Amino acid sequence: MSIRLQRGDELRRVSRELRRMDNPEIKKRFRKELRAAAAPLVPRVRSSIRSIPSDRGYSPQGLRGQMARATRLEVKTSGRQAGVAIRVDGRKMPSHMKSLPSMVEGKKRWRHPVFGNREVWVSQPSQPYFYNVVRTAGPASRRAVNRVLNGITKDIS
Repeated sequence: MSIRLQRGDELRRVSRELRRMDNPEIKKRFRKELRAAAAPLVPRVRSSIRSIPSDRGYSPQGLRGQMARATRLEVKTSGRQAGVAIRVDGRKMPSHMKSLPSMVEGKKRWRHPVFGNREVWVSQPSQPYFYNVVRTAGPASRRAVNRVLNGITKDIS
């Protein structure tokens, strides 16, 4: 589950120009500024995950702790998928929890065994934690990414 903050064509064009320039300092600054522009979203998403209602207290080893640890920021400045992404990466979750980030965010109820007991299953409502946070904080991050793109475009022109 992820959301991308990008101006696709513009970001790809700037990335292409940076590769042509072969200036490692500007490339490094571009990545660093993109990361800084989107970085405030990561703690907000993690905080939202930690505040998901539960009968049990928060534990770093529990589902919410695992999901918070799997939340990360990706900056890619090459290829067709150039962009900035905030991701709750199921691949970073334990093997038996890989699909849970999307299930918890989902629009319907989901089922799971009670504490590993395969005979007793419960139905649990989804608890949206990702898109609501990103939707409210996203415009400011998009503006910051656009400022970075405009600044780097001026530098390479």
